[in-house]
Formats: sequence, C-alpha cells, structure tokens
Amino acid sequence: MRPFTFIAPETIEAALWASASSEKAHYLGGGTNLIDLMKEDVERPSHLIEVADLAHQEITKTASGGYSLGAMKNNSDTANHPDIRKHYPLLTMAMLSAATAQIRNMATNGGNLLQRTRCPYFYETSMPCNKREPGSGCGALKGMNGNHAIFGWSESCVATNPSDMCVALAALEAKVQVRQPDGTERTIAFTDFHRLPGDRPEKDHTLKKGELITAIELPAPKFSDHYYYLKIRERSSYAFAMTSVAAGLELNNGMITDVALALGAVAHKPWKLIASEDFLRNKKPTSDNFTEAAEIAMRDAKPLKHNAYKIEMGKKAIVRSLTQAFERKA
Repeated sequence: MRPFTFIAPETIEAALWASASSEKAHYLGGGTNLIDLMKEDVERPSHLIEVADLAHQEITKTASGGYSLGAMKNNSDTANHPDIRKHYPLLTMAMLSAATAQIRNMATNGGNLLQRTRCPYFYETSMPCNKREPGSGCGALKGMNGNHAIFGWSESCVATNPSDMCVALAALEAKVQVRQPDGTERTIAFTDFHRLPGDRPEKDHTLKKGELITAIELPAPKFSDHYYYLKIRERSSYAFAMTSVAAGLELNNGMITDVALALGAVAHKPWKLIASEDFLRNKKPTSDNFTEAAEIAMRDAKPLKHNAYKIEMGKKAIVRSLTQAFERKA
C-alpha cells in the first residue's frame, strides 16, 4: 500500500473543502471496497477523507411520502430499519443478500453506490485494463469473460457493476442527492447515476470532482406486498451475482397495475428493464406474460465468448422472480 494522508474533518463542509484541495483525494466511508483496492495497488489516493462519522446518517420520511436514506448510514441498519422493512422490503431483501453481515455492518449506503467492478483483470495490475489504466486495453474482451456484461458493453470495457442494493434502487426508481464542493446540491435519477463504459470506462458514475453523496431518495412506497430479489451465484455466501433480478408488482383485481424490474451483473450499471415493465402493465400475472417479458428483456443482449449462458439464465431468473413476487404476500 502506498503512503497517503488521512483527514478526519468534523463537518461535511470541511470534507468538501479537503476534497477540492487535492486532485487525488478519495472520500472514505466504511472502506470495504476502497481499502482492498489500495492494498492491491489499483487505487492510489494521496488523501483519504473520512466521512462515515459525519452527518447524513438518518432515515427520514420525506414531504413526498417517500424516505431519505442517509448516505453515511451503514447497510445493515438501513436494511433492518423498521420503515424500510415494512415499506421497501424489496430493498431490504436485496441488501441482505450482499456480502456478509460483518461487511454490511461497515459498508455505507453512499459507498455501496460507488463499488467498483470485481472483474479480475481490473484487480490484477499485471493485466491490461482500460478501467484501471486507460488506453492499456481490455483483457476480458477476448479473455476469460464468463461473468462479464451482456448489455451496454463497449470494446473498451466489458465489466459489470457488482452491487445488489443498486439493482433494487434502479427497480424502485430512486434518486441520489449529492453536495458539490461549493455547497450547492443536485439530484441525480438513479438510472442516470451509473454510466456505460463507452470510451471512458475508468469513470463509473456521473459524479463530478469532489461531489459527495449525502442521501438516497426513495419514492412513495410501492411493491411492499409482491416483491422478490433473486441472486444467482456460485456459492450461497460472500459471492457476487452471476445474474440477479429485482422484481416488484402492484396488483388490482387480478391485473398488474405497476411493475418494477431490473437486472444485476449483466452490465456496467444496474439494468432497468423498461420495455418489459411496459409490456406487463395492465396484463394478467400469468406464466405466459412473465415468459414474454423475459424474452423482451433479453432481445438486445450481446454475449461474449464465455457468457452466453447469461441469456437463458436471465430469462429463467426473470420468470422466477416475477412468479415469486406474485405468489408472495408480505
């Protein structure tokens, strides 16, 4: 690990100032991803600015009827908060499927959004990786790419986003509240927060230099009765998804009145299935309709040499998630 300066500001304003004053400064929340990357010499910050103990640790109801999740609150306390368990059980289910209890106790909500890919070429500094070293090439493009993207990838990068929490947030159409170094705030739609690789794969998100996530805004509660998060992985604990699905249904008189659907581990960002959602609205929750929605979801998939299995796996996962969401009652 390379030397760095550790800064523990007492206020958000001081943290913003510290970030603006250094080109290679990183905010430090729980450190469950960043510290590993530093140990592997992938991330090389000159300054670490500790923010986990600062403000924005509350979960509060908003004027619009939704909830605001403080960015500095840890994942465990968020997932197990009584209001989140009651009104957003899809989010709770996704969050509790991630990593281990110990990591969830440390990881912050804001930090979860900023997780970096687990692509082995990104972590192995002897291998080419445009995300880690722009212009060096993408080792996974023609290499071992069984766990890589089938949507939205480019010749520069085929990595996937590793988060479970983010898949549920994309399905629920959350928003991200950030504060800029000058103290002003802006709101980013969750589906616009992460970006596709294009020719800038080193940039995972749409945050500007020095911006700090302060909260995640959830819309008014929906899908609290019929929901399911399915995570398919190689082992049942401490493993990232091969494919995941966040599904929520609103039903009235035997018809689907609203639907939330997103895929994880298939793209550089959580992949919201807008066309499938549109198809399912005002239809009956039948196996045939769920199967057609899955076909629609996968029609634009572009598999790599070793990950074509994700297409069929994704279809079956979508049908299973929708079926489980329909059949369950909170």
